[in-house]
Amino acid sequence: DVRGVDGAFTLHNMDAAAAIDAYVAEPDAYDPERADVSAVDRERVDRNASMPAPETAAVVGGGYVGVEVAEALSERGLDVHVFHRSGHLLSPFGETVGNRVEEALEAEGVAVHTDAPVEALVGDDRIEAIEVAGEGDGASTDRVPVDMAVVGVGIRPNTDLLDGTGVDLGTGDAIRVDDRGRTSLPDVYAAGDCATARHAVTGEPDWVPLGLTANRAGRAIGATVAGDPTPVGDIAGTAAVKAFDAEAARVGILDREKAEEAGFDPVSETVTAGSRSGYYPGAAETDVTLVADRDTGRLLGGSIVGTDRAAIRIDTLATAIEADMTVPEIERLDLAYAPPFSPVWDPILVAAKVLNGTLED
Repeated sequence: DVRGVDGAFTLHNMDAAAAIDAYVAEPDAYDPERADVSAVDRERVDRNASMPAPETAAVVGGGYVGVEVAEALSERGLDVHVFHRSGHLLSPFGETVGNRVEEALEAEGVAVHTDAPVEALVGDDRIEAIEVAGEGDGASTDRVPVDMAVVGVGIRPNTDLLDGTGVDLGTGDAIRVDDRGRTSLPDVYAAGDCATARHAVTGEPDWVPLGLTANRAGRAIGATVAGDPTPVGDIAGTAAVKAFDAEAARVGILDREKAEEAGFDPVSETVTAGSRSGYYPGAAETDVTLVADRDTGRLLGGSIVGTDRAAIRIDTLATAIEADMTVPEIERLDLAYAPPFSPVWDPILVAAKVLNGTLED
């Protein structure tokens, strides 16, 4: 057994340990026990999609999971509606990415409803419709007939079992840890979807529950408790998602308000450039957005979207953020050129050149 602080809890096996991670947020308006309404759980979604005669599915939430579930259900032959409360899908990726992904979904027959907060799931024994708030004060609600719903409106750290232990919580009610994964309690460490980590751009604790973050922090803590103090590493929110042929990725801080709250004066530019030499088969338009601090020229964040190996290019920007590179330094990078892989001027170099010009104005 692994004992908790003052006997607060006991972990009898790895399944119990794995439960201290994060779980899907389920708004009060939805009943997660209904057979035809799923919070994001692969087995339940698969089972519900196989129920007798499901024809039309609602996906509530247009984030990572909502976009990928919409594609999966569409591929199974269902008519799919995606409902997202903000103005564009994939809010953390920025408007350019959200609009391109929306176009990709709609090109495959998925109906996308933005600025569409869901008020209720309507029906008795089975869901019959999605009720969406109308625009403006006093506006009537709209109903869209569906016979299956998947709700994916975010997650939060599953730290409820720590109530009463005195452990300090941080951003998003995740467990606050230092650079070694130590909590506020003696000899207690935390890592993964339940814990904060230092953001590479701001230097402040943040909560970004992603796979590499959990794996790296877990290894580091294992080394630390075995006598080899190892930092858990910074996070930059590097993430990727696909929707049919479109693929997108993001890193760092893209939101102007968040950048300003962190003390930066953000400047951004978006460019469209070819993924390969224009004459080479398979070349496609790639949109790159870069955000930098006006005073220092330091790269704060970036996003990429396209149909030809666009997402993997984000790793160049993730490396630049980890190294505190400026936009002029990125513009001078010696990136590989060969017609099958990239044009002479890689889309990232084009974006850096344009943004550098803006910074110099």
